[in-house]
Formats: sequence, structure tokens, C-alpha cells
Amino acid sequence: MVRISKKTALPLLLSAALLSVSMTGCKVRQTQEGKMPDVDVNVKGGQAPKYDVDTAKVEVSTEKRDVNVPKVNVSTEKREVEVPKVNVKPPK
Repeated sequence: MVRISKKTALPLLLSAALLSVSMTGCKVRQTQEGKMPDVDVNVKGGQAPKYDVDTAKVEVSTEKRDVNVPKVNVSTEKREVEVPKVNVKPPK
């Protein structure tokens, strides 16, 4: 069984929260109205609406940090590991 300490779980939860926020970080503007086709004996084509979509810019990188890593004998030692680093720049 794998155990995760509170110090390890917090950065993982924070990363997951930031990732979920970045998934909704976009701005959509309708640039053209839609039009239904004219329907009678002859059908003329309609037009779907057009949209401009500005999405958030997400930068994912790693950085080195000292974290406590459990040893097999249940003691801990500090090791340098790479942890995720996310930078989200929402659209203006």
C-alpha cells in the first residue's frame, strides 16, 4: 500500500486544482450571427455563427525541490526531485 503524507498531498491537490482552472480559462466571442435557411420549394443555404476563441496560455515546466521521501525503514530523507510548475495566463 502506498501512503501519501499531508506535505506530499497538498502540492498534488494544488496542481490538480490549477489544472482544472486552466481547462475553463478561455474567452469566447461570437463574431457573426447565425441565420436559418430560407425554406420553401427551393432551399437556400444558411450560415452557422462564427466565433473567435482566445484560450488561456498554459506553461508547464519542472523545478527542483527538496522533499521528504520515505525510506523502506519508515524514516525519511531529503531528496531533490522535479515537481510540476504550471503558469496560467488567462486571455485579456
